[in-house]
Amino acid sequence: MAIALVGLNHTTAPVAVRERLAFSDAALADALTTFRTPEVEELVILSTCNRVEFYMQGRDVAACNSGCESFVAAYHALAREDFAPCLYYLNELEAVRHLFRVAASLDSMVLGEPQILGQVKSAYYAARDAGRTGTIFHHLFERTFNVAKAARSETGISDHAVSVSYAAVQLAKKIFEDLRRHTVMILGAGETSELAARHFVRQGVGEVFVANRTTARAEKLAQSLSAKAIPWDEFPEHLAQTDIVVSSTSAPSLVITPGMVQEAMRTRRGRPMFFIDIAVPRDIDPAVNALENVFLYDIDGLENVVAANRRERQQEALAAEDMIWQEVRHFRQWLATRDVVPTIVALRQQAEATRLRELDKALAKLGPHDARQRRVIEALTVAITNKFLHAPTMHLKRCASAGQAQNEAQLLRDLFDLDPSP
Repeated sequence: MAIALVGLNHTTAPVAVRERLAFSDAALADALTTFRTPEVEELVILSTCNRVEFYMQGRDVAACNSGCESFVAAYHALAREDFAPCLYYLNELEAVRHLFRVAASLDSMVLGEPQILGQVKSAYYAARDAGRTGTIFHHLFERTFNVAKAARSETGISDHAVSVSYAAVQLAKKIFEDLRRHTVMILGAGETSELAARHFVRQGVGEVFVANRTTARAEKLAQSLSAKAIPWDEFPEHLAQTDIVVSSTSAPSLVITPGMVQEAMRTRRGRPMFFIDIAVPRDIDPAVNALENVFLYDIDGLENVVAANRRERQQEALAAEDMIWQEVRHFRQWLATRDVVPTIVALRQQAEATRLRELDKALAKLGPHDARQRRVIEALTVAITNKFLHAPTMHLKRCASAGQAQNEAQLLRDLFDLDPSP
């Protein structure tokens, strides 16, 4: 039995290669059915925007790897040299550890991102539904889901915002505890503005205004967010009603001045305002930060927050790595114990067959005897057999737990001429 992994990801392959090897949901089901070789007994294919990985279980690692390369080339109509330099190959416990790290988002482009565990689950369920998984992968992926869940719940790898837009939301929550009671204004309708707006909407913010110099773009974004579009030249009038302003326009000069904010604060009677300026060049005059109860973060300030949060996640990742190593050892013990089971079964079957033969011979020589006498003699032979087998059985199990059972099991098979094959 061997576990092999062949894959590529965002660190080994450019997007142009990754997208050529990726599998859609429909293609994945077809690939699981098509990739059938004697060398690969169990198969799971993980395909995301950042990685394509083949997890295989068979009797020979080299044969699994070669079969996988041939399948990829044929299925995607590519020459091997088009993708082979981007591949990595991991075997046995290194492949297991890699899978655990992937599911726990320790191998992701963004450390701690939440989507990958669901993607690993979907890949496994697709393989299971296609009949491509068995005992080994059932156990392996069950442990994968458990360790990934524990890594996320028992460490802080997902606790700190590591994108500028989400960091803005987290900072806003420190100023306004309950965002449901507050209003956000989005200035600009580009990708960065939209991402920040969606983060706020997911946090349940009370109301969202969208303003953009191009009215149609403002209306389109507002519609997708269930927000309200306002004319660009009217946004200063709405500042007094707004608690949080996110600005990311392409304006060549300042969009919000201290005078605008002072006017709004007079109407607000000192209630705090939070400004997030993620435009380059800046949209908001830095002088507004000097006003009482006004808080301003620009792109540099947000990047500093994100960098600090990344360091926090990396520290938490060390604890997650320890958890994964522990789970790898547990899986190794399970594999080793499973590997010695056929030898233990063969030994016990041989002993039982010998016991029954010798019992019949002894009873025949004994002559007439009643049922009670037979039960006593049979119990005696069972007890002797069990006591004789106890020591080698426990020794093998201890060696298996320590990862040292292979030589001991072979010695036992040689000593007793055992055939542990099914």
